[in-house]
Amino acid sequence: MSDQQHFDLIIVGAGLSGIGTACRVAGEYPDKSMAIIERRENLGGTWDLFRYPGIRSDSDMASFGYNFKPWYSDQVLAKGADIREYIQETAREFNLADKVHYGLRTLSADWSDAEQRWTLTTLHEPSGETRVFTCDFIVNCAGYYRYDHGYRPSFKGEENFKGDIVHPQFWPEDLDYAGKKVVVIGSGATAITVVPAMAGKAASVTMLQRSPSYVMSVPDTDKISMALSKILPKEKVFGMARKRNILLQRGLYLACERWPRAMRKLMLRHIRRQVGPDFDMRHFSPKYNPWEQRLCAAPDGDFFKVLRDGKATIATDHIDHFSENGIVLESGETLEADIIVTATGLDVQLMGGLELQLNGEPVDVPKKMTYKSILLQDVPNYAWIIGYTNAPWTLKCDIGGQYICRLFEEMKKRGVKAVRPVDHGGNLTDTGMMDGFAPGYIARAKDRMPRQGRSGPWKVTMHYGKDKKMLTQDAVDDGSLRFEPPARRPAKAAAPLKASA
Repeated sequence: MSDQQHFDLIIVGAGLSGIGTACRVAGEYPDKSMAIIERRENLGGTWDLFRYPGIRSDSDMASFGYNFKPWYSDQVLAKGADIREYIQETAREFNLADKVHYGLRTLSADWSDAEQRWTLTTLHEPSGETRVFTCDFIVNCAGYYRYDHGYRPSFKGEENFKGDIVHPQFWPEDLDYAGKKVVVIGSGATAITVVPAMAGKAASVTMLQRSPSYVMSVPDTDKISMALSKILPKEKVFGMARKRNILLQRGLYLACERWPRAMRKLMLRHIRRQVGPDFDMRHFSPKYNPWEQRLCAAPDGDFFKVLRDGKATIATDHIDHFSENGIVLESGETLEADIIVTATGLDVQLMGGLELQLNGEPVDVPKKMTYKSILLQDVPNYAWIIGYTNAPWTLKCDIGGQYICRLFEEMKKRGVKAVRPVDHGGNLTDTGMMDGFAPGYIARAKDRMPRQGRSGPWKVTMHYGKDKKMLTQDAVDDGSLRFEPPARRPAKAAAPLKASA
């Protein structure tokens, strides 16, 4: 075990959230010592891990990128490699590269009331060494899914299949699918991305889904911003695009919430125009309402185009079993395949898998509420950054980072070392923080999620406008935070007086 290293702040995760939060803190508090703990050997998080064909954002980059570092590109949905380079470039600009400790898996974080500090135990996976850090404050930006494996159901007879079975989370660099028959299992954002990306080289691509998703064609270039850039400074054009896109996304979500049946009809009409009058619409008629799961985006309708051109097909059915040459469906139809891509989703893992402890006792996270969707009930000096399910992920990360800086300033002003959110009003409910969001990977992890409260800062709104006001404008001290002064160290007992001769 190496010697302990102490930092004012430790950030877990060097992905989009971790680097964004680190930039916010470094900009406001350049004198704070900081370490970024990253399990992988590179910056980028999700955007370094996923390398499947066509990997890209599913949100526009004007709102998905950092507010403090404009994304100057005409492309609306960015490629994965470009996002990875964007994160790395941001880290270099803010001098964060030497603050990242790579190859470290976070095992546990134990808060000591007596010391008013965290002890973070990590495993350096390349060497097998245990490394221990201490810090005053932790910001966990490790996301909400496992990096070492995705969700992969087992299929009857899959051991008989003679071809390759690939999960997008671990795409082989040397996989050659040129001229091959490909079946992609799934109907989410990954499948909608992989299918058109593979269709150009593969002999055939079939997307096999149990149930359909809502898929929207979105422009791949921002023609409005391109036109405005000819007469206005690029900084102003970026700001206008960011505000416009945030409002459009929020408006679409609210419309789907308020008028679900009307919006469903509108979206299905949109899809009908994309696929043509003769396409079987049962493949695009979800059983749920819009935005109960995230909408899938197809840049310039690329997904619909490969369907119209016959380069890809859709099968809506259940799998009976795998055969030597493909997949046999419950209907009796066989989908021949040389390669099967299991785009079956993520496996949720909260906070990078670390075990939270208070004074050596484990914290039962599913019985704790989130506070302002950033802090955790009764847990001191600990923030957890998790983005939106109904808007670009980074919007929450940005205002979350601003809130953490405001919290640091309030602590400094009060002369305290610790702060923890405390519920004084019996707000705890049995509702998970993401219970209104219905994709399979969230439903499977419902019992692992923190709770949310009945009202106020304990209620998760998933509303960027309300959260922005609460986190960046409202008073930090709202009566639910307990600010704790520096702990008093026990005084040493005085030496007994010697009797005089």
